[in-house]
Amino acid sequence: MSDQISDLIHEAVNLDDESDSELLHSKIAVQDEADIALLLESLPLEQRLSAWDAVPRHKQLDVLVEMRGDPRETLLDATPDEELDALFTDVDAETLLELSDSLESRLLDRAVAAMDKKQRHLFEGANQYSEDQIGHWRNPENLILPLTAKVSDAKRFLRREIPDYADCIYLVNRAGQYSEAVKLFKIYSTPEHTPLVDIAEDDITIIKAGEDCNRAALNVQRSGFTSLPLVDDNFKFLGRVDIGSACELLNESYERQLMAGAGMDEDEDLFSPVKKSAKNRALWLGINLLTAFLASWFIGLFEATLQQVVALAVLMPVVASMGGIAGSQTLTLIIRGLALKQVNPANLKALLIKELKVGGLNGVIWAIVIATVASYWFSSGMLGVVIGCAILVNICAAAVAGVGVPVLLDKLKLDPALSGSVILTTVTDIVGFVAFLGLGALLLL
Repeated sequence: MSDQISDLIHEAVNLDDESDSELLHSKIAVQDEADIALLLESLPLEQRLSAWDAVPRHKQLDVLVEMRGDPRETLLDATPDEELDALFTDVDAETLLELSDSLESRLLDRAVAAMDKKQRHLFEGANQYSEDQIGHWRNPENLILPLTAKVSDAKRFLRREIPDYADCIYLVNRAGQYSEAVKLFKIYSTPEHTPLVDIAEDDITIIKAGEDCNRAALNVQRSGFTSLPLVDDNFKFLGRVDIGSACELLNESYERQLMAGAGMDEDEDLFSPVKKSAKNRALWLGINLLTAFLASWFIGLFEATLQQVVALAVLMPVVASMGGIAGSQTLTLIIRGLALKQVNPANLKALLIKELKVGGLNGVIWAIVIATVASYWFSSGMLGVVIGCAILVNICAAAVAGVGVPVLLDKLKLDPALSGSVILTTVTDIVGFVAFLGLGALLLL
């Protein structure tokens, strides 16, 4: 966040009188849409609504697009219907697709009805695909020529405005099916009588509209092109997927995974109502409580051991935390590999062996360190042996769980980022406590 936005947040929260309000509103009005969205998301509801009134009408739609879902909905809910109708009068298909999740069905219907025929057709075509399919996010601004066109036709065609992220002209047949792509720079260095098909690209990737968004976005990023052609199952040309949309989709995916790791929604408002926030987070607190009780039950099995060897109780958190950290490192690596489609049954065994070797090496090193410290601390060499062995066992178990848990959740069609860390922590806690207290009962009593 820029210093200027931080200052605006401070001014908005500590606003004193009407003259200050007018000055603040004038500062907000000149900010770009992304900064205004960030500012609005950072303000409590009362100040947010006041700042929203300062946003120029021609910027409001773009600001809403830049905002997260929950804070956007607070503004839409507080805006009268007649103002919303005016706001969505000239909305285009791409903008309405971004906002559709935040609009009530009656408002969405009115916005669609207010569109011109072209934009309505684009909106309805994109809505044939779900938000998880790349066809929903297609770019309809394209450079298209018939398959029979020549370089001279392309040069005349390019005298018009070229869309953003456009580095190719796409050639289609009479049925509207995609055929070839020609890079723009080749057109200017080729004789005008040359057919465009003669200088077409051989290695361009074609994206199917039903393909997963993240997979398609990665294909665009890796392609070397600023956009790739998008087709339906019959190869009819629908548009293109550009690098700007690809980066935005991937950024949203990574943020979703980050928030899911804490059991939260990436659209959650910083200042959402207390009851709503509590409800959203209660489920995972409850799940965590159940796993904590499970770990406590295993500890209770060694109550007699703990009563006789107090040092075990002092050192238990060390065993659990070392396994948890080691496991979370592996878990993060595997979740990333699953997201990028790098992990599959063919390389899973080799990956597990590699992580076990890493866990074993780190386990031996830190087992020696911790065993030495514990031996001197409690003047007991055998206690050092117990905790050293427990650390080694738990770090190796963490490596296995770090690989196995996300892979298993992925096979069950569950999000590893959402529940993987909870399951992993439970496994490392239980294995660590059982190994440590079990060895303590065997060797120290």
